[in-house]
Amino acid sequence: MSDDNNTHADAREEFLTARQLAAIMQVSEATVRRLARAGRIPSVRLTPRLIRFHLQSVREALDGATRSRHKATKPEPEQSPQLSFTDLL
Repeated sequence: MSDDNNTHADAREEFLTARQLAAIMQVSEATVRRLARAGRIPSVRLTPRLIRFHLQSVREALDGATRSRHKATKPEPEQSPQLSFTDLL
């Protein structure tokens, strides 16, 4: 029976607060909230003040946004001083 409980705990998805996600992405909490408000990263609103983020979904959204933006514009030079979200993750 304990194995069954461990399986459920392992399968549980981990959701992060805006502060936790900001620390991982190395940006401000305000930036995380702004990206969520703009719809650039997926979020789960629990109450009007509580919001959570699924890290893998955020990574996929940012990776997809970065790839589609690069396809729409001309390629950047190989050595760019600007970091992308992909570089941060």
